[in-house]
Amino acid sequence: MPARDRLTDADAIARLRAKDATLFAEDAAGRDEIAQRLGWVDLASSPVAVGLAASAKSLAKEARSQGITDVVLLGMGGSSLAALVMDEVLAAESCGARLHVLDTVSPVTIARALEETNPATTLHLVSSKSGTTIETTTLYAIFRERADRVLGAGVAGSRFIAITDPDTPLAHFAAEANFRALVLAPANVGGRFSALTAFGILPAALAGADIDLIFERAAAAETACSAPADENPAVELAAFIEDSREAGADKLTLVAPKELRALGLWIEQLVAESLGKVGQGVVPVVELAEEPAGLGPDRAIVVVRMSGDARLAEWAAAQRGRFGVFEIVLDDAYDIAEEFVVWEHAVALVGSLMGVNPFDQPNVAEAKDATLVVLESAAEVPSATVAFDGIHVTFAGALPEPTHQERSIATALGHAIASLGAGDYIALLAYLPNDDQLLEPLTSAVPAVASATGAAFCFELGPRYLHSTGQLHKGGPDNGVFVLVTNRDAVDLEVPGHAWSLKTLHRAQALGDLAALIGHDRRVLWLDLPDASEASVRRLAEALLDGAGVVHEPLS
Repeated sequence: MPARDRLTDADAIARLRAKDATLFAEDAAGRDEIAQRLGWVDLASSPVAVGLAASAKSLAKEARSQGITDVVLLGMGGSSLAALVMDEVLAAESCGARLHVLDTVSPVTIARALEETNPATTLHLVSSKSGTTIETTTLYAIFRERADRVLGAGVAGSRFIAITDPDTPLAHFAAEANFRALVLAPANVGGRFSALTAFGILPAALAGADIDLIFERAAAAETACSAPADENPAVELAAFIEDSREAGADKLTLVAPKELRALGLWIEQLVAESLGKVGQGVVPVVELAEEPAGLGPDRAIVVVRMSGDARLAEWAAAQRGRFGVFEIVLDDAYDIAEEFVVWEHAVALVGSLMGVNPFDQPNVAEAKDATLVVLESAAEVPSATVAFDGIHVTFAGALPEPTHQERSIATALGHAIASLGAGDYIALLAYLPNDDQLLEPLTSAVPAVASATGAAFCFELGPRYLHSTGQLHKGGPDNGVFVLVTNRDAVDLEVPGHAWSLKTLHRAQALGDLAALIGHDRRVLWLDLPDASEASVRRLAEALLDGAGVVHEPLS
C-alpha cells in the first residue's frame, strides 16, 4: 500500500498534531519517552515562540547598542546547524553581527577564529541541549580563558550567553560564571527538531534576521501540516521518501544551488539521525555538484531551488522518468522557516511508517564513549598496515587487507572503492579544518568519483558528522564504506582545566568513531595524513580520483 494511504489509514496527521506518542511506540515506556519529545509540533504557533522572539530581539538590540560585531557559536549538531543554515541562507537579508559557527574542534579552525575575533566586541553563545557536550565545554574553556585574560574576569562573563535546557549543568554554571544571560530551550524538543527554539532563533536574531517573519512563515507551515493528506506538504514529502525507500531508492539526494546548500546539512542530520537505526535507514546525500551526473538507480532526488532558478528547474525536469524527483521551490530566503517545519513533520511521519523511533539516537553515544576511552589512553587502536610518503594506511573492520602489495594511496582507495556493491555508498569522514579553500580539491573530486562509480558519495567533516550521520553509519543498514581521514598537524591549543589538548581531542574523536565503526564490522579505510596542509589535501584528492579511475588534470 502506498505510504500516503497508510498514513491516512493510521490517521497519522491528526495523531501527530495531537502529540499522540502511540503513533511511534506500542510499549508504555517508549510512549512515555516519545511524549516528552513532541513539543516541536506546534512550537511556532505557541506562546513559547512569542516569548522567545521578544527575548531574542531584545538581546540582539542590546548587543548592537553595545558595539558587538561578532557572535561566536560554540555548539554541535542540533545546537548549531539551524543557526548555520539561517546565517548562510539569510545572509543577504540580515544586518547584524558576523556569526561564526564553530561546530568543530579542529585546532586550525579554532586558532583562526581566535585571531579573527576580539573578545571586547564578541558575544559567545555556549550552546548545548544537555549542557555537557564535550566539544562545547572544551571550546568554552578556551574562549573564556582568552576573555578573562584580555577583559578581566569581572567583565568577561558579560560576553557569554548560555543556551540550554532547564536544570542542566550548563544552566547552573551560567549563573556561577556570571554569564550575560541564560536562554532556556523547551525540554520537550529534541536537538535536531530545535531549529525554532533558542538554539536556532537567538543566533539568527543576533545576526540580524527578521525573527517575526521566521515565526510567521513557520506558523503558516504548521497550519499546512495539519491539512488533509491530499493537500498536506509534510505527507507529500513523507510519502515520497518512504515510497522511494521501499522501492530501493534509499539515497535521498539533495540538490541545491550553493547559496541554499547549507540547508542540506540540517536536513542531513534530521533524516540520518531520526531514521538510521535498528538496521534501517535513509541515506541523505548532500550533492556538491549543482547538476550531478552518473547517478545510480538507488537515488531519490530532492531539488531545493529559488522560484526564479530556471537552470535547476530544467535539470530537475530532465531527471524525471529516470528517478523520483521532489521539488521544493522557495519564493524568498525566509521560506526556509517553512521547510524546517515541513521536514520535521515529514521525517516524523516516515519514522512511524518504518516502525522506528525518530526521536532517539541510540548509537551516537558509542562514539562519545569511545572518545573518552581514547582520551584516557585505554583504547586499542589498529596499527597502520602500510605508509606512503608519510600517509599511514589502515584497513579495518570488514574491509579486508588487499591480497596484492599496496603501491600507493590511490591503490588503497581503489581497494576500498572496489568493495562497493549494488546499493552501497561511500562516506569520506574528514577530520580536517573547516576551510572552503583548503577543502576545495576534495569537494571537486567527490562528485567526479560519484559519477565514475555510480555510488552515492557523502563528504562529512568530523566531528560534526558524529552528531548527525554518525547514527546512521553505525545504526543503519550495513551498506557504507568509510574512508576516515585524520592528520598529524603540529598546530595545537591548550584546553584550560584539562590534561589533554585540542588536537588530542580532535584525534580522539576520530579514533573513537573508528573503534565504533569497527565494533559494528563496517568497512573502514583509515588514512592518517602528515599534516592538514594544502599539499596533503591535494594529494588525497588526486589519489581519490586515481583510485576511482577518473582521468584528470593535475590539481593545482
